[in-house]
Amino acid sequence: MFLTFLINPDTFQKRHHTPAFSPNRLLPRKELYTAGAMFAPFPALSFTPQQIAQVCETLEESGDIERLARFLWSLPVAPGTLEALSKHEIVLRARAIVAFHMGNFRDLYHILETHRFGKDSHAKLQAMWLEAHYQEAERLRGRPLGPVDKYRVRKKFPLPRTIWDGEQKTHCFKERTRSLLREWYLQDPYPNPTKKRELAQATGLTPTQVGNWFKNRRQRDRAAAAKNRLNQQGQHLSQCKASYSPEGKAIDDDFRGLKNSPLSDSNEDLHKGE
Repeated sequence: MFLTFLINPDTFQKRHHTPAFSPNRLLPRKELYTAGAMFAPFPALSFTPQQIAQVCETLEESGDIERLARFLWSLPVAPGTLEALSKHEIVLRARAIVAFHMGNFRDLYHILETHRFGKDSHAKLQAMWLEAHYQEAERLRGRPLGPVDKYRVRKKFPLPRTIWDGEQKTHCFKERTRSLLREWYLQDPYPNPTKKRELAQATGLTPTQVGNWFKNRRQRDRAAAAKNRLNQQGQHLSQCKASYSPEGKAIDDDFRGLKNSPLSDSNEDLHKGE
């Protein structure tokens, strides 16, 4: 019954008018959280921590962050309930989402840095962590961030270990995945569709991603081989230029010709005459 009242849009909209909200928009919506609009509480009801988590998860999945914020604000403040909720990942994740959409990045960082979350929550929380830091950097610089700017922000504010498994990612692939791809590439640079599917299952990628990785790797190897050939040709030409005179004759040949010239013979006769 309590879920029907909280989640059913028809029941809710009879009491509160909810403006349209796009769950795909990953940006703070401060206009939704003014002092008069945000804190219109739900009717006082008594929930168990499990019921509270269920409501939070349902509202989060629906993308209705405004109602999620009002629900969290209306929760009881009894010490026992607060202690239980402070350890519940779903409730903590809901609090982080609300803090992000309110633009309250300090609270967001505190929640993410002081509580360890499961891997299922990592992707969403990592996106909020990075986006929050991007927006703060944009406000400080007064301009949008470019790719290099965002890279510097990520280096300055690395993901906390509470929302990250510690494995480095390169070009969106984890190092373990790239290592496995390289091993297969050395065995066969042109995998057939069956091998692509097998590798996709082993790495957690799609066959298309696997195929693109192999294609890009072959292109990089061809470019590297071509560059290496050009370097070798350049070195060979440099050696040739160093061993030839400006007239195009070998310097050693010039010396040999000078030794066999009549002038050379006359010089030898002079020395003999002495």
